[in-house]
Amino acid sequence: MKRPYRVVVAKPGLDGHDRGAKTITRALRDHGFEVIYTGLHQSPEQIAETVLQEDADAVGLSLLSGAHLTLFPRVMEELRTRGVADVMVFGGGVIPDADARQLTEQGVAKVFGPGSSLKQISQWLEEELDSRED
Repeated sequence: MKRPYRVVVAKPGLDGHDRGAKTITRALRDHGFEVIYTGLHQSPEQIAETVLQEDADAVGLSLLSGAHLTLFPRVMEELRTRGVADVMVFGGGVIPDADARQLTEQGVAKVFGPGSSLKQISQWLEEELDSRED
């Protein structure tokens, strides 16, 4: 890792299932990232403001409620509004492949589904952020 990257992990909307978000938070911290977990029921505005205030390099959105096609783009719009559109957005949850493709077409860097390897997610994030440092 070229430097200790700051990553916000957030649970947008009314989704109350945070086990996955807490698990990825711990895995990223163990890998060497500085991680800020926002907790449950965050609005897109709150998430973008946290990203701005924490000077984050990336934001990971965890969503199981099915509102990913609405909430992911809203978070990205709020990041643009605050002038931090360069922050990398990635996500995870129960997201159908077709929806994941649509999200990546809209600018989400990657979407991880259930059963994704924590080690692979951490390595992917490190490589992606390192490549932005060049």
